[in-house]
Parts: sequence; C-alpha cells; structure tokens
Amino acid sequence: MGSQLVRRLTTLGALFAVPLLLATSAAGQSTAPYSAPQHVGGWPGMVSGENQAEVDASLALGPQLERDRSPAWLLDDQRRLAAALAGLKPQKKGVVDAYVVVVGLDSDPIFGREAREAGKVLSRRYNAVGHTIVLAGTEGSGPSTLPNGSPQSLAIALARVAELMDRNEDVLVLYTAGHGAKVGLAYHDADDGFGIIPPARMARMFDELGIKNRLLILSACFSGIFVPALSSDTTALFTAARPDRTSFGCASDKDWTFYGDAMINNALRQPVPLAKAGADAGALIAQWEAMGNVTPSEPQVAIGSKVDTWLKPLEARMPRTATPMVGRPAITIFTDKK
Repeated sequence: MGSQLVRRLTTLGALFAVPLLLATSAAGQSTAPYSAPQHVGGWPGMVSGENQAEVDASLALGPQLERDRSPAWLLDDQRRLAAALAGLKPQKKGVVDAYVVVVGLDSDPIFGREAREAGKVLSRRYNAVGHTIVLAGTEGSGPSTLPNGSPQSLAIALARVAELMDRNEDVLVLYTAGHGAKVGLAYHDADDGFGIIPPARMARMFDELGIKNRLLILSACFSGIFVPALSSDTTALFTAARPDRTSFGCASDKDWTFYGDAMINNALRQPVPLAKAGADAGALIAQWEAMGNVTPSEPQVAIGSKVDTWLKPLEARMPRTATPMVGRPAITIFTDKK
C-alpha cells in the first residue's frame, strides 16, 4: 500500500504542475547536460510523522498540500492565474517601476478583504497600475474571482514579475495577509489547501529569481522570524510581529487585522515617507494593544542601507493626497466585546 500511495500522490502532484505558457527567460537557461530529477531522500517523513527531524526538514522546505480539489475548480483557478499574469505589463526603461504582488494565504474572508484593499492602496502609492497582481480567496460575498492565494501561485507570480522587471532597476512590493506559525507563513484554504512558506524558502525564491530590490510587508503572527533571512542592503522589510509574538485582529467577520489596518488602511494611505509610515503604524498598533490589554506584538522594521536608490524615485512620484480609510476599524474586535 505504501508504494501505491506514493504513486497516487505523485500523480496528483503532476496535475498541480501544469505549466503556464509563459516566455522562458534567457537567465533561466542552462548549458549543463540535463539530469533527470533523482529520488535522493525518499518519501518525506511528514507523511508518516514518525521522524520529527524529517518533519522539521520538510516544513523548512515549504510544503503545500491540496486535498480532493475539484478538477473544474483547478482548471478555473489555472485560467484566472494565467489571465492575471498575462495582464502584467513590461517595465519602462530608465524608470524605477514597482511591481506589486499581494497574496491572501487564508480562506477566512478577512484576509480576502485585506488583500484586495492592500492591492489598491499599494498600486496607487507606487504608481503600479498594470504592474499589480492580487492572489486571494473570497471576501465573503461569494466565490473569489481572483486567482487563489497559495504558495504555488505566489511562486509563479514572482517568477513572472522577475521576467518582466529590470531586476537592477525595478522593485518588488510584496504584501502577505494570513496566519503565521513559528516556522513561517501558513497557507490554509478551508479543508482543501495547506502549506507553509518558511523564511529560507522565500529567500531562495528571491535569490533564484534575482529580485534584489524589495519592499516586503508580512502581516502574520510570528512574522519577525523572516527578518534574518530576508534582510539585505536593498530590502525594506516590515513584519506584523516579532519572532515569538502573535499579532491581533484576525476575526473572519472583520475587515482588517490590526497590522493591515494600521499599515495599509492608515499609514500607507498618507503621503509620508515609508519609514515614517512604518513608525506611525507601529505606534497605532501599540495604542490599540494597550486598549485591549494584550501582549504587545512589537512589529519589526529592517530597512537596508541602499534602499534609497529605489525608494527615492518611487516616493518622488508618490501621490500627494491621502485616500479615505475603508471598512470597520480593527480595534472593534475589542470594543465590540464591551
């Protein structure tokens, strides 16, 4: 039965690897002789759960598990993703362009709502119309019309952005919305999709794709664990919590998490520098957490020494007027209980 299980799961895995018809970048070509993939380590121990070291090693590599997905759903989602990627426009030579990627990694509607609004705010702030893609599940009123947010769809979107951008000139702006675990960002789509994006996996994706200029905003519990792996002199990194702390506000009937409300719905709507926006968001979160008498999340900020090479041109073109906040304030998760 063990070998049959492996064959069945391997076949299912192949279904999820249907390629999108995207151009192959010259940078991705290799002159080395082809070598077929090898079964070196055997079937991952996390299937049986018998070996904790193997479980930990598998989690560190960023597993994704899809269970009993409808074939029609899979085809529809593949088409939505292909259409969204096809809508991304090439960069403009001599101009620092921002490519905005937003992913909601959980099917709770709060993350679908937060991801959609984050895409609007970041696209406007960084003049990224035609350079923005949002991957997310439902926002609560019906099935999502967006490509689903998952580790795989995020990886594919990043690969397409890397093909289109000038990696020496342009910037990736990434916002993630969802739950977090002490091993990484958690993917949880109802009872159908599960996975982890650990810091090392995200760092390897950026390195492989050559994406060096990065504004990364990670809204999840324990997201401070990403700071050591993702910090660089050309990266501006903001996380919702320190490595050993939770963040707050992720009730499915709300419109914002604390971090999303403070950073996206408040701070980044204002025509202020990025560092000030991060500081303002942190102060607002601290105020809200004090009102709720909860353990402070202590959002983290790491801004590299060469970030200004891409940030100054972007902020020079930033809109000079604020946009109005939307949705119910995140703090209502505390005030509604009174």
